Amino acid sequence: MIDNQQFLEWASVYGNYYGVPKNEVSPALSKGVDTIVKVDVQGAATIKKILPQAICIFLMPPSLEALEKRLKGRRSECSQDLALRLARAEAEIASLPFFDYVIISHQNKLDEVISQIDAIVAAEKCRVRHRTLEL
Repeated sequence: MIDNQQFLEWASVYGNYYGVPKNEVSPALSKGVDTIVKVDVQGAATIKKILPQAICIFLMPPSLEALEKRLKGRRSECSQDLALRLARAEAEIASLPFFDYVIISHQNKLDEVISQIDAIVAAEKCRVRHRTLEL
């Protein structure tokens, strides 16, 4: 799929490949359907280059300490990988000015994050100058 340019964006992250297939996004955008993709900072920058009118929302932990506690609680990474993820998170937080919105994601409060995303979508639909999205 990479060789055939079938991804809107893709990247290798922590030794794994991730990507957003064009065939899942393009039909929705062409119909005017609200489309949300979950990508990292690099993916958001790539999408913004391709679709400058895209809205970028940064989901941020309340603090790096809270993020460290969450990641340690998962017990899915060794201490070296954990340190790498925390360093990367700190670097990504430095990219915050690139984004249109920021949402603080508190642990066990997913409903709040969803409500805030819904509010952003509603606000964007009320814009005087609407954004047109097409690939």
